[in-house]
Amino acid sequence: MTDSGVTFINVFEIPADEIDEFVANWRERARIMREAPGFRDVRLHRARLPDTRFQLVNVAHWDSAEACEAAGANPAVVESVDTARKVATANPALYEVVAEYV
Repeated sequence: MTDSGVTFINVFEIPADEIDEFVANWRERARIMREAPGFRDVRLHRARLPDTRFQLVNVAHWDSAEACEAAGANPAVVESVDTARKVATANPALYEVVAEYV
């Protein structure tokens, strides 16, 4: 298995009327994170059904946990996350690949 780095997954509980503004702010955070050392890629997924518990799921890949944590400590990112917490409940964690089928 190749070096898969780490995967940051964050699922959000958020009211439907807050999603569009949240996504706009997420795009700005993603732009900042994209410039950080160790960044690989990021995608934000939106639930297709309005009654899904986690309306948004953020999946990002990093070279290492340290790179992800360092990027998250950027003051602009911290401020943006603090704003996001006012409308969404986040459930972030880091993961690594333990099995795969391609």
